[in-house]
Amino acid sequence: MKLGYCRVSTDDQHLDAQRAALTAAGVERIYEEKESGGRWDRPVLHELLRSLRPGDEVLVVRLDRLSRSVRDTLTILERIGETGAGFRSLTEGIETVSPAGRMLTTMLAAFAEYERAILRQRTRDGLAAAKRRGSCLGRRPKLSAVQRQAVVQNVTAGTWTRAEAARIMDVDPATITRVMVSAVAA
Repeated sequence: MKLGYCRVSTDDQHLDAQRAALTAAGVERIYEEKESGGRWDRPVLHELLRSLRPGDEVLVVRLDRLSRSVRDTLTILERIGETGAGFRSLTEGIETVSPAGRMLTTMLAAFAEYERAILRQRTRDGLAAAKRRGSCLGRRPKLSAVQRQAVVQNVTAGTWTRAEAARIMDVDPATITRVMVSAVAA
């Protein structure tokens, strides 16, 4: 049986193109997942691996859809092989039946991991550059400086309880707690 696996990393990405390519390749069942390829704990992937039988073939559109880590890719391919199933990547035209196919798969997995590491490094460099320019990173504060000051004054004076401050400012009580803790620390 031909089993397909398609994956995207975020909810705003779509599986349509992968689904169409796998269907065109004759896949009978497609396992779809929205998780990062850098994570090992992907429930749909593990469901696919548990369902494999001798003679099955796992197809992906591109090798990086399977995993972004060489070690994880090799582990997944080993598990596929242990069940007596095969693997094929449509874009790279590789398979795991022949020794040459296994070697090429290993090399491409290394490139996928390298690409992911470069992307992480670029992101870190970009964040560091933004920080040096004085950009505020992360979420915007829920409360302005004036609102935080009002919360601290009223809660400290006993005019408001923390719960009342949260209702008045329309924020979660944990936000008020953080405001009060940072006021004490300052």
